[in-house]
This record gives sequence, C-alpha cells and structure tokens, in this order.
Amino acid sequence: MHEYETMELMNICMIYDDNGNVLMQNRRKKSWPGVTFPGGHVEPGEALVPSVIREIKEETGLNIENVKLCGVKEWFEDGVRSMVFFYKTNCFSGNLQSSEEGEVFWVPIERISEYKLASDFMRNLELFLSEDISELIYEPGEEGELKSY
Repeated sequence: MHEYETMELMNICMIYDDNGNVLMQNRRKKSWPGVTFPGGHVEPGEALVPSVIREIKEETGLNIENVKLCGVKEWFEDGVRSMVFFYKTNCFSGNLQSSEEGEVFWVPIERISEYKLASDFMRNLELFLSEDISELIYEPGEEGELKSY
C-alpha cells in the first residue's frame, strides 16, 4: 500500500521584456516578504500552467502565454512537502497594475540586487537563468541547507 503525503503547490514567474527588464513585485504578505517575481498558489484540481497564468493576471493585470518551466524548488515542513514551479516568459499583454499582493514594477535585471529582496531570491534567480540547475531543495534534517541539482 502506498503512503501519500500532503503537498502545497505554488508557482512563480519571471516575466521579461526585450530590453533587459524583469517584472518585480514588492510583496505585502508577511510570509516571504520582499521584492520577488509574482506568483502564488495552485488551487485544488487546477493544472500548473493555468495556475501561473491566473496568478499573474490577478497580481499584475497582465495576460501571459508561452510560459516555459525552468525548474522546481521544494522543502519539507511539519509533514508537508511544498513545491514551487518556476516559469518564465516574454510573451505578455495588457495593462500593468498592482494588487493587494504588492506593487509591481519593471527593473533592469542587472539592478535587482539594489532592492530589499525576499529571502533566497538570488538563489531563485540562479535557477531561472541557469541551464544547469533544475531543482532547488531544502533537504530535511539538514538545518535548512539549500542544495541545487
């Protein structure tokens, strides 16, 4: 008999333009505050790609398409496996607008480090930009050590 685990599924999306800019969000939520890419939770029964398209629309006002899966970040806490699916796209339309989740704004990618970033954001960025990394994981019992694969 198989054992099933409880999971929390989330997404995050790097939206970029052809001028070297990325869309950032200054998160208002106390869980994982700071400047990051927009994203959110996958709803029960919702497919992964439609979930990131929905979250981006809700948080930025933009419609995105042609999203590419870049990798996954995961960790285990209190018997729950949390997974964040990383996507990126440069195909977007609509009018940019902030939401209750946080203010959204364009930043030249080389200036990201000038902002008060969400924890581990620079490691996340590495996954978005690397061709060699597809997974970031906080190993259980490793005192929060983040490993990449």
